[in-house]
Amino acid sequence: MRIEDPDQITIAPDGGMPEAQPKWRQDFPIDWPKDEYRSRRDFTKLLGLTSLAFVVGQAWIVLLSLIQRAEKRPPPFEITSLENLPVGTARLFYYPTQIDPCLLVRITPNEFVAFGQKCTHLSCPVIPRVPEGKFYCPCHSGSFDLKTGFPLAGPPRRPLPRVLVEVRNGKVFATGLADRSVV
Repeated sequence: MRIEDPDQITIAPDGGMPEAQPKWRQDFPIDWPKDEYRSRRDFTKLLGLTSLAFVVGQAWIVLLSLIQRAEKRPPPFEITSLENLPVGTARLFYYPTQIDPCLLVRITPNEFVAFGQKCTHLSCPVIPRVPEGKFYCPCHSGSFDLKTGFPLAGPPRRPLPRVLVEVRNGKVFATGLADRSVV
């Protein structure tokens, strides 16, 4: 008997006939002719398609981010009047939604700062300590700078989200959220 293609010959490792081999060796062949062969061209196509899928996914994330940034800023929100906020005190308010607690602090007669009240470590509420010049997080003894919102001590590593404020006609308004990516 003459075999036309020598690459199609399957020789068992023990040299025996294919019919005499155990079933597991037939189910799990270790030779090329019975193994599924993938050419370099097919493999390159697979890599190219996978890379394209990653690029499309990243472009989609960037597009969504740009759309969110391009959305309209939240409308100005009246927090309080100047008479109701003495120097060295704080006022709790919710901005931009009713589930986002924020703190407005009057540092000097003309200097106001506002930040989100949730600690950036585990979202515990921060407490303003104006005489000490910091916001204090009682959960893990973290603290943030009162003027900048940047962490001073403890586990928090990210700054508090800053709320932009303006004084108009004797009233303090929240006008938007600061973009911390440019800081």
